[in-house]
Amino acid sequence: MTVHDLMHHGGEGVQDGTALQDDTRLENLGYRPELKRSFSRLETFGVAFSIMGVVPSIASTIFYNLPYGGPVSMIWGWVVSSVLIMFIGLAMGDLASSMPTSGGLYFWTHRLSPPKYRNFLAWMVGYNSFLGNVAAISSLAWACAGIFFAAVSINNEDFSATAAQTFGLYCGILIFCGVYCAYFTGTFARMQTPSVVLNVALALATIIGLPIARRSDLNTAEFTFAGFTNLTGWPSGFAFILSFLAPVWTICSFDCAVSISEEASNAAYAVPQAIVGAIGSAGVLGTVILIILALTMGPDVAAVNDSALGQPLAYIYLQAFGTTGSLVMWSFILPIRRVVSQNASYIPLEISMTASLVLPSSRQAFAFARDGALPFSKFFYKVDSWTGTPVRTVWLVVGCAMPLGLLCFADPVNYSAINAIFTLAILGPYVAYGIPILSRVLWGDAHFKRGPWYLGRFSKPCAIIACVWMTFAIVIFCFPADVDPDAGSMNYAVVVAAGVWAFAIGFWFFPKIGGKTFFTGPATHDLSAEIEALARGQAIENHDNKKDSDAARDRNEVVAVETISE
Repeated sequence: MTVHDLMHHGGEGVQDGTALQDDTRLENLGYRPELKRSFSRLETFGVAFSIMGVVPSIASTIFYNLPYGGPVSMIWGWVVSSVLIMFIGLAMGDLASSMPTSGGLYFWTHRLSPPKYRNFLAWMVGYNSFLGNVAAISSLAWACAGIFFAAVSINNEDFSATAAQTFGLYCGILIFCGVYCAYFTGTFARMQTPSVVLNVALALATIIGLPIARRSDLNTAEFTFAGFTNLTGWPSGFAFILSFLAPVWTICSFDCAVSISEEASNAAYAVPQAIVGAIGSAGVLGTVILIILALTMGPDVAAVNDSALGQPLAYIYLQAFGTTGSLVMWSFILPIRRVVSQNASYIPLEISMTASLVLPSSRQAFAFARDGALPFSKFFYKVDSWTGTPVRTVWLVVGCAMPLGLLCFADPVNYSAINAIFTLAILGPYVAYGIPILSRVLWGDAHFKRGPWYLGRFSKPCAIIACVWMTFAIVIFCFPADVDPDAGSMNYAVVVAAGVWAFAIGFWFFPKIGGKTFFTGPATHDLSAEIEALARGQAIENHDNKKDSDAARDRNEVVAVETISE
């Protein structure tokens, strides 16, 4: 029995062994269990993998590797990035197994950093994590809106959605995901396995279907693996590096598995396995899919990139399958069937990806509010009594994501400005990932306790490589998409990120009411005395039960002897 059991069940009831271990680990970190553990190991992996949604993500980000080198950047840029991202996942897995809590990133930072810096560093990690989560939600919702309208364009090439129409659909998607994640968490958890299956099915349909449909028009092996076409003004080498944005955006937000640590069963194993498994699966699957796309898209990279559809993957499908066939393929990206009770309904896969990020992002915000770091933390730190979920932080992240879509009106023709949300979805997480991993390298030896999932002697080298890579990526992705940017094509990610960083730092140092006056890191509690007392009480109870059992056995033996004597 854990302290949580004693408080909520009066010492009665029995937990299974896994749940007991989960709650005990959380209590040893200083937190009382408050959330229902609804996610199995496969469902935890499903959350991380579903967010990546390889084929829909490639559809959303092919703009960022196709014109920056054609097939070479598509394939080899993905391979290089996937390997480097895996080092982040391995380093994060070590920490997630050691300290499985929803506050993950900033909790780890506070636990591993020197006392002089730990509060401020944890504060900055929390805000960067929040920034990255909100930007990732925004970029997924925007990509989802674009995919919806691409389906319309396949059927009617004369159709072109306006910025206002796209923004309206974008807001509707966010609201739908908010309702879904706030009030249907149990259903959401059950949806992760079907979502993984559909992602794999969509990938297989692309891998098998495209070569068959384009069998008479396949590109040469030389073009597929070595064809380089730079449609930008950047030098070829730098263009290749900028193409990393597509795989890095796709294989990101895997810390969402950390954010549901307090809702995952056997979290010390399930969370790191989900992180590493999702990164590896997306890396391999994405590479194979991009090879197929490079093989079947035709030799004219500019025609694919600049088609009237405004969606390169839709153009490739259209060339291969025709209007009807491409709509069928596109429908794999759009609808996913789910069964609730006995009613059938449909949720778009891209919306499922968005919801898969809204949920853990709201949990991270809940953990941050629990520690008093958000404005109006007392309001946001609340578990809804009906749903057992933090409904208010769900609407917090949705409400913060919605205004980012207004960037589309800065360039309503080419949408260059709105592309900043894709970069923001990398800057925020990479700063938030980098600080605790670097803290583990520099200062963690005295405070880091190995979890059951541990890299051994490779732990520190992986962490060092991860930190170097993330620093490099943060600098590179602050560059504009092309040379000589104007107001419409500027990379506004720097502006938005700087604004959030300025707010976080200003709020920290603000006189009298700033964060440094009240924030002392994760609001943990020393539960060791309660755990010890409970264990002692349980031991006494077991001893008394044993005494009663022995006495009963002695009485039975006496009765048996007397019966035989008579």
